[in-house]
Amino acid sequence: MNVLFDGCVPRPLRGFLVSHIVKTAPELGWGALKNGDLLRVAEEQFDLLLTADQNLRYQQNLKGRRIAVLVLPTNDWTVLRKHTERIAAAVAEMTPGSFRELDFT
Repeated sequence: MNVLFDGCVPRPLRGFLVSHIVKTAPELGWGALKNGDLLRVAEEQFDLLLTADQNLRYQQNLKGRRIAVLVLPTNDWTVLRKHTERIAAAVAEMTPGSFRELDFT
């Protein structure tokens, strides 16, 4: 699966998604793109957008999108690194156009 990390997702997480191709928005020169524009360009090359933007579902119309969106509950690496297996499992379960918000509680 081709996975795009938006700018707020900690890069060390990519080491736990070894069965996927992972790029970051800043690496691609997309760091300045806002969510709507990022979704539009990402959809051309990626299967999944991984973000920690809790407001994405309220700011963007996700219906009819081909790209899946997985929202992390935080971008704090000290928290995320304790849940890397859950994150990797959630990534693997995502299907085209799906949306999911992870919750670690």
